[in-house]
Amino acid sequence: MQNKSKTALQNSRKTGAGPIKPAIAAAPRRTAAVQRKTRETSVSIDLALDGSGRGEARTGVPFLDHMLESFARHGFFDLTIKAEGDLHIDDHHTVEDVGIVLGRAFREALGDRSGIKRFGEASVPLDEAVCTAIVDISGRSYLGYNVQISQERVGNFQTELVHDFMKAMTDEVGMNLHLNLISGRNPHHIIEATFKALARAMDHATQPEPRLKGVLSTKGTLT
Repeated sequence: MQNKSKTALQNSRKTGAGPIKPAIAAAPRRTAAVQRKTRETSVSIDLALDGSGRGEARTGVPFLDHMLESFARHGFFDLTIKAEGDLHIDDHHTVEDVGIVLGRAFREALGDRSGIKRFGEASVPLDEAVCTAIVDISGRSYLGYNVQISQERVGNFQTELVHDFMKAMTDEVGMNLHLNLISGRNPHHIIEATFKALARAMDHATQPEPRLKGVLSTKGTLT
């Protein structure tokens, strides 16, 4: 037995082979690809939480595309969105259903939510407009929407659809979201500041917390 051990040691020295090291588990990929098709819309979304801010949105609603690409950029998410909807009726189904699928993509990419910071808060100005977003990815759905916009439209986009988008996304992620408009006059500025604040708050809330093992909850679950 001793001779066999010596022979093995000599062979390892000759070949340069060292002791076998245990495999290191790769970090989970925090990505999602989600599709949803109804009689009213067809939506597909690819999302990477740990991205570089590359966003491409083709929903048929140009103003929504602009907001979603801004959301990806300022949240450092890689996000591709393709949607087709019954825009000949109006934009409502498309906007709401994109919110649903984006929420599901976040939920899938987060998995059991182990190791994330959970809470995020950001205030973003855009000229005269300032909006604050506060996020708790808690597993519970609640939207506090305090974004008053006096104008009915930005171009052809109905400003009330922002609420419907945020409600749909919040419900599907399973999170608390409070959006508070501090000041603002121009509806474009108000809505863009809202999406950017949400992006920054979501970026912080979804980031890993290196000091944390498991989920940030005394209950032991965020689902």
